[in-house]
Amino acid sequence: MPKDVNNSQRGPSLQPERLLLQEHTFMPLMNSPFTPGKCLETVEAMEEGAQHDIAWAEYCYFSGQPEKAIERARPYLESDDIGARLSACLICSYAHLHFSQDGNALSNLAQIEHALHDIGDDSPQAQAVTAFVAAAASVLLHLPLPQNMPDMEKVLPLLPQGLRAFALYVQAHFLYLKGQYALSAGIAQAALTMGGDRFPIPAIYLHLVAVMDYMSLKDVEQAHRHLMNAWSYAQPDDLIEGFGEHHGLLGGMLESVIKPKWPDEFKRIIEITYRFSAGWRRIHNPATGEEVADNLTTTEFALAMLAARGWTNQEIADHLGISINTAKRHLSSAMKKLGVGNRKELQRYMLR
Repeated sequence: MPKDVNNSQRGPSLQPERLLLQEHTFMPLMNSPFTPGKCLETVEAMEEGAQHDIAWAEYCYFSGQPEKAIERARPYLESDDIGARLSACLICSYAHLHFSQDGNALSNLAQIEHALHDIGDDSPQAQAVTAFVAAAASVLLHLPLPQNMPDMEKVLPLLPQGLRAFALYVQAHFLYLKGQYALSAGIAQAALTMGGDRFPIPAIYLHLVAVMDYMSLKDVEQAHRHLMNAWSYAQPDDLIEGFGEHHGLLGGMLESVIKPKWPDEFKRIIEITYRFSAGWRRIHNPATGEEVADNLTTTEFALAMLAARGWTNQEIADHLGISINTAKRHLSSAMKKLGVGNRKELQRYMLR
């Protein structure tokens, strides 16, 4: 546990309401290159205090342990170390979704805005982190960006390389939501090629958004390649959280590829999917006025997403390894639950 978290980082002349950013405490594990299988060693090698504690919270979150992530991050929610505070707010806001604690998640998102206003550092690097946090908090929940935030594209080069790679994932995810799948996949691939593959946590997410892009483009071979690349980064350190968060279009491949060899990990991914998606919808649906389906099984949701993207029943059946009659039955069940009569109507209930 940190000692005197609220005061230990404050200099004698620093006013408490205007704080300076300390980059080394902002999402340090995300910004760390390490060999898959060496994640915990990387965490333990970090400087004691905020950097070490936040890295532990990150590891707990990305390994599907949201309760432990909250426990480790919570002491920094009002820290004078603004890098640690922003990290704690991000981690806790997403971790609380797993317990359908939308009130706590929204409270942590509000704390992010307060923390951003508290930054007394107008350096370009601080502006870059501000844009990163705002985009990560909003885009990944499919919510509008806060007003008067810096332009991410302009400040992107000022981020450290690992954070830059994850920021490019956020940008790729934004384009995916806009239906610009080829451009999104191109950004993900470019980010990996330009060094993002050295940072396992951003690399996992970049590969996963590419999976969603290529599934939307009906390029199953490329999607499978990116899924297995993501798994090669994730499995050695149990960094499975992202697979649960992106489950919708990954469903068939997870069933056919991950489940047979890694049944325990697959089971936990499905548990993450149910928890995270339920909490996510409790934030997204009221905030945006859009309604994403919340009463479908994971199989029905995965199949309905493919159908909404123009996949035929036969293509869906082949991809999921089921009979065409089974595919039709699942799709009929999904449409009945949603009260829609055709695939065009189905689209408004599906993630874009």
